[in-house]
Amino acid sequence: MSHYKTPLEDIRFNLEAFGYTENVHSMPDFADFDLDTAMGIIEEFAKFCEGELLPLNAKGDHDDLVFDPKDYSVTTADGFKEAWAAYAAAGWSGVTGPVEYGGFGAPHAVGVMTGESLIATNKSFSMCDGLSKGLINALAAGGVSEELKSTYLPKLISGEWTGTMCLTEAQCGTDLGLMTTKAIPNDDGSFRLTGSKIWISFGEHDYAENIIHLVLARLPDAPSGIKGISAFIVPKFLDDGSRNPVFCGGLEHKMGINASPTCVINMEEAQGWLVGAPHKGMRTMFVMMNTARLHTGLEGVALGEHAYQAALSFAKDRRQSRALDKSKREAGVAADNILVHPDVRRMLLNVKSTTEPLRGLGCWIATQIDVAHHHPDAATREKASGLVALLTPVIKSYGSERGFLNTSEAMQVMGGAGFTQDWPVEQLMRDLRIAMLYEGTNHIQALDLVGRKLPMNGGALIMGFAAEVKEGIKAAAADPAIAPFAGILAGYSKQLSTVTQGLMMSAMQDREVVGAVASSYLNFFALVTLGHVWLRQLAHAKTYGEESATWRGKLQTARFFFESVLPEADVFAARVAAGKGSVTDIDISLL
Repeated sequence: MSHYKTPLEDIRFNLEAFGYTENVHSMPDFADFDLDTAMGIIEEFAKFCEGELLPLNAKGDHDDLVFDPKDYSVTTADGFKEAWAAYAAAGWSGVTGPVEYGGFGAPHAVGVMTGESLIATNKSFSMCDGLSKGLINALAAGGVSEELKSTYLPKLISGEWTGTMCLTEAQCGTDLGLMTTKAIPNDDGSFRLTGSKIWISFGEHDYAENIIHLVLARLPDAPSGIKGISAFIVPKFLDDGSRNPVFCGGLEHKMGINASPTCVINMEEAQGWLVGAPHKGMRTMFVMMNTARLHTGLEGVALGEHAYQAALSFAKDRRQSRALDKSKREAGVAADNILVHPDVRRMLLNVKSTTEPLRGLGCWIATQIDVAHHHPDAATREKASGLVALLTPVIKSYGSERGFLNTSEAMQVMGGAGFTQDWPVEQLMRDLRIAMLYEGTNHIQALDLVGRKLPMNGGALIMGFAAEVKEGIKAAAADPAIAPFAGILAGYSKQLSTVTQGLMMSAMQDREVVGAVASSYLNFFALVTLGHVWLRQLAHAKTYGEESATWRGKLQTARFFFESVLPEADVFAARVAAGKGSVTDIDISLL
């Protein structure tokens, strides 16, 4: 049973709080997308997701995908193919696509906020859309020929065709330098690709008439390692309608996202076309991957929100035991509603107090992506680009990890009922677990934050962020209602600066230190970041009026975060301070 509703009020609140209106007014490309227009799109999109996709979610979890080895086809669960046709017909596959190729041209922030309801209502279905949008972004980026753009973008944006991202091989996942797929040039400028890829989401399906693979491979003269990788477009069907020899070799059987076909893809001299410059394929792939990383973090928000709504609905009806405070006991009943129990409230607030600032963080990053690509001022674009680079690994890693923990908390609220298929939480939990693994495992995100982003440009990114946090604390301290929270965050922000400096010094002497503590550092960094987001949200909530439900609700939820969640940072700080010894100085024969 699922009664999910997209949190439209909180989505609008976050767009307001993180400068959506100011940003679109400063960018001529988005002149037609004021806040009311944006919310109109988001609301209509939510209606589609709740009406068409949510009813298919449990069905897709239970019904098997069918792979036919005779023709290499994959048939999806009943209703999914039709849902994609309706989705594409409504134009939802092209919300943020470039106007010149048939898209709406909406800001990235609108795409991210629509993405929450898509993921929350049907995570498996959202995989197809997310991959297609990632490929659209990769092809629309600089360095791609107009011929490729005009051939593939209109069909991808319309939803007539869909896209994939083909990276992983059996011997290499994160370490793409070990890749062996080969691309041999033809006389006509195309290439023949041979190799096998694994774990390719929507590598084969029956949604669309063509599937466009973005494939990483090596040219004959490629240097070894990561610097020798090129990117290629490899369509399932060629321009003349003939079948390209790129086939599904089988399906993976997974813990979750069961309606999303995860394929082995085999290529035997499949025809493809180079995207961008030779040996520079990772640039193209990272355009696609960085888009996916933000959405992966928001999977934790979306499915955590869905689980929270289920747990809250359950808790409002469930009666168990009597209230510990006799004054709160309801007369004439054998047991009180479980919402009177402090631990039930604690678990619900654990979810709510982290989901809301994570939504805000995702909105903030998305608005900055728009600024980085469309603002007329170069300095403003550069600053926004730096902020996006710094915060993307944070939202991907912490968002997916906290979201999974939040679905677990929701299940705990519901007791045994949460563990059954009568409620959606057990499926949400299984569907979400993959988010910590794909688009670069969470430890890879931590290494990226510590090893690349912190020292980037002489530490300019982290220093700029620290200055912004400091300004936010200063502004919040001037409001008596918010000042106590500003004081708490000030202490942790100062501690983060000290820990960061110490870690950078240790890393210069011993790189293994980073490997041992990077994940703990990222979680510490994420908690301080959410504290900063909370201060911005509280400042905006105050504008609604002190008697408003928005202000009162945000205030009580923020209080729980600052008093009960943010102190988790102490544990992560202690782990960073402990260094590598307990991790590296061990006898592995005793493991």
